Amino acid sequence: MTNLNIADNIDLIKYPLITDKTIQLLNNNQYTFIVDPKISKNKIKQTLEYIFNIKIIKVNTCQIPRKKRRVGRFLGIKPNYKKAIVKLSKNYTINLFSQN
Repeated sequence: MTNLNIADNIDLIKYPLITDKTIQLLNNNQYTFIVDPKISKNKIKQTLEYIFNIKIIKVNTCQIPRKKRRVGRFLGIKPNYKKAIVKLSKNYTINLFSQN
């Protein structure tokens, strides 16, 4: 895949997910990202390797279903998203927290 195609996929990776469970996964060198539902595992791997200059062993994805939410008398739907759990090689890490 060329750098031009990878640059198009950078927008499809939205942000890292920081919860209690994902912080525990950092001990196993696994990182969790929220990505666009239409991006594939192969594109997730190539894009993250390009952005962070890392080596990825495995990518697991989970499609989160849409949920209904009510605000007063109005009923709405939260957007669906895909969660990607990425396992890195032993020698690589991603700095998610600033060192202030």
